[in-house]
Amino acid sequence: MLCVIGVNAQLEPVKGGVYHWNELPVSISEDRASRKILEGVSPHFEYLKIHATTQFPGAKPSTEHANDDIEECILVKEGKMKVSFENESTVLEAGGVLLLMPKQMHSLQNIGDTNLTYYVMRYKSKKPINFERGQGNGGSLLLNVKDLVFRNTELGGATDYFNRPTSMCEKFEMHSTLLNVKGPSHAQHAHVDGEIFLVVSGNVEMTIDGKVYTGSAGDLFFVKPQLMHGIRNVADNPCKYFVFKWN
Repeated sequence: MLCVIGVNAQLEPVKGGVYHWNELPVSISEDRASRKILEGVSPHFEYLKIHATTQFPGAKPSTEHANDDIEECILVKEGKMKVSFENESTVLEAGGVLLLMPKQMHSLQNIGDTNLTYYVMRYKSKKPINFERGQGNGGSLLLNVKDLVFRNTELGGATDYFNRPTSMCEKFEMHSTLLNVKGPSHAQHAHVDGEIFLVVSGNVEMTIDGKVYTGSAGDLFFVKPQLMHGIRNVADNPCKYFVFKWN
C-alpha cells in the first residue's frame, strides 16, 4: 500500500510550548489506543503531525505501507516492537528509533507481553523533496539504544542517534540528554532550527521566549526557530529527555 498525504491548506500553525501526556485526547479501539499530540504547519514543514500509538499485547500489526511524500521518525516509548521493513525485520525496544525515508514499505507490531507505545513524527518539507539526498546520506535507519555510545559529560551524559541530511531536511539531528544534577543543561540560546524536547523521566522546566513551562515523563515541548529557549532539571533527581532538531 502506498500512502499519499494531501496537505490541507487550512492547517493552522503548530503552537509552541508544552504538550502534556496526561492531557492528550485518547482514542481506544479493540487492540490499540491513539493519542494526537500536534498537527499543523511549521516554519520548515508544510505538514507536521506527532501522535502516539499504544498497541496492546496481541494486537494486529499495522498495515504494511509506504509513504509517497512523507518522512517519519518513530521512537519507542515502552515495550518491544517488531519492525518489518523492506522484506526484513528488526526488534526495537524502549529508546529505539526508526528514521524512515519516503517510498519504503514498513509495518509495526507488538511482540511483547506488555503494551507497546511509540511516538510517530510525520513531516513534509516546504522545500522540494530530495529523495537522492536522503538515500545518499544513509537512507532509513533502525537504531537500538544498546548499540549506541553513551557519552559522559560534567552534568550527566548524552547519546547521539543521528545528525545528517534526509529527503525532507537539510539537516536532522536526534540525541538524548541525561542531567544528573539540578540546574540548566546549557545557557538559553536561539537558532534557525525547529526543535522538539521529549521528556523521558524526571521533572524539567523549559523557558521559551521568556515563558516558563513545566514537564515530566511523556511531555513534549515544541520550540519554533529564532526563539530564545533553555531547559533545566528542577529536582535533585536525574532527568532525561530526547531532542529532535531540524532545518
